[in-house]
Amino acid sequence: MEVAAVLDQVANLQILNQFLLSLFLLIPMVLVARTAVAGTRYSPILIIVIFGLTMGYVLVSSGVSTPGLPQFSLIDLISRATIVALTVSFFVGGQELRKILGGIEVEPDDMVIPSKEETFVGTGRTQLIFIVRAFFLLIGIEALYRLTLGLSFSDLSRFYPLIAYLGLVGAVIMIDHKAQVTNKRLYIKMGIVEVVAILGILLGSYTIAMWIKPLIALPQIFFAMIISAGLGALMYRWRFGPTIRALLFAGIPVVLAANFMIGGSRITEAFAITGMNAVLAYGFFGQMFWMFGGIALLMLFGKTGHARNLAPGMAGALSHSGLTGACTAGDLGNTAAYRAPIMINVPFFGHIFVFSILAMSAQQGSLMMWPSLLIVLAGVLLTVFSLKTMSKADGKDASEVKGLMQFSFGWQLCAVFGGFVLLSVAGMPLGFTAMSVSSGISHFGLFAATQGGMFGEEASLLIPFIFSMPFLVHPLVFFMFGRAMESDGEMPRVPVFILAGIGLLGVLYSMIAV
Repeated sequence: MEVAAVLDQVANLQILNQFLLSLFLLIPMVLVARTAVAGTRYSPILIIVIFGLTMGYVLVSSGVSTPGLPQFSLIDLISRATIVALTVSFFVGGQELRKILGGIEVEPDDMVIPSKEETFVGTGRTQLIFIVRAFFLLIGIEALYRLTLGLSFSDLSRFYPLIAYLGLVGAVIMIDHKAQVTNKRLYIKMGIVEVVAILGILLGSYTIAMWIKPLIALPQIFFAMIISAGLGALMYRWRFGPTIRALLFAGIPVVLAANFMIGGSRITEAFAITGMNAVLAYGFFGQMFWMFGGIALLMLFGKTGHARNLAPGMAGALSHSGLTGACTAGDLGNTAAYRAPIMINVPFFGHIFVFSILAMSAQQGSLMMWPSLLIVLAGVLLTVFSLKTMSKADGKDASEVKGLMQFSFGWQLCAVFGGFVLLSVAGMPLGFTAMSVSSGISHFGLFAATQGGMFGEEASLLIPFIFSMPFLVHPLVFFMFGRAMESDGEMPRVPVFILAGIGLLGVLYSMIAV
């Protein structure tokens, strides 16, 4: 009994060590990334990619951990909290859609005026609080969600009550006392309400997904999007509390940092798998083709080369995690920041077709070709129509948003099902194809679905690494957007066309390499 008691005490201490290690691994990663790009218009997401992959690889190569970082189970928990961060973006997108489609104007949100004090280079005091609070929120909400449903993915499950307590209590008290808050009591209450709402959305979406699974295995994230965007449309006057503010600012960067650490730990393992070269090649060059190809179309036929259109347009068109994070964090301007949540919501309304076909394809083990081809055709037609809308926008906000919404929907259908069709014709297995397409456009929804097991366990385990590799293209992506921001928002044309051409050649190579 004494031995058992000692082991139990050691286990309890271990979870506290896990908590502190996760905190001091992820938060400095985000802060260093922000420091590295301080004074520029570039996004810190790029540095998070490099830092995360390197950290994961070093932990395994040095013998500290093994592939997947099972010794750092709290990192894994955060990496799987993708849906928590996305739920907030969907809610905000629903609000913005309601305002735009309804022609509604609301008073500016002046509840919080951030502190101007710079705590670290590139990071203000209030921003630091947002980052730390996002960490606490992610682990707290995810642990409470798993505890409520009785989900168990590892030995960590018996500590879910403690993790949920530490995370949520830490999040509640993480309020910057130097920020000017008009009503602190109300502000804190709003944060608690937002936590409850997010948890309710997660539980509701999971229940619906399980209920409908015998008919069609639609992923949970689809229903989470529908519910949260619908709530946003209904509650379009809701002013953000500390929960939404923190997750909107730092939720995606923290989740990505954890995912890239997990991905980096599987680098050696992934390269040993037969057929992985084609997957990685498509992920890398597909990123270039679909990103810069889309930008080229907007520039040539949509007659717009400004980052206020290109950044949110491509973030939505590809459901692009890195670009979405850069937009919502304000790295690419205020206009892109408010448009991005709208654009990432729009394509998800078509995901009833996307995930329906992919779910049925997963059940039969191969892509349903004819429905996929029809969706590609619909995507092409909608993209053409959107480019006509953009070309006539004449700088008007409502017209530009309308055109970008159409483009986001159409180009996403082309990118997702175009990729599936091309790789399936080339003979790539469906699970590998899902990883390729997800990484090739940095598609957060498809990533979350794959991570959730939609395409099998192997794809679920490998997707953090496969998804992270195309982020090595992001130096080009963020360099180009950085150049645009330094040129009053105008994107350089010739480099875009060159990169799109290189991407096309790379996609063709990946098909041959299957």
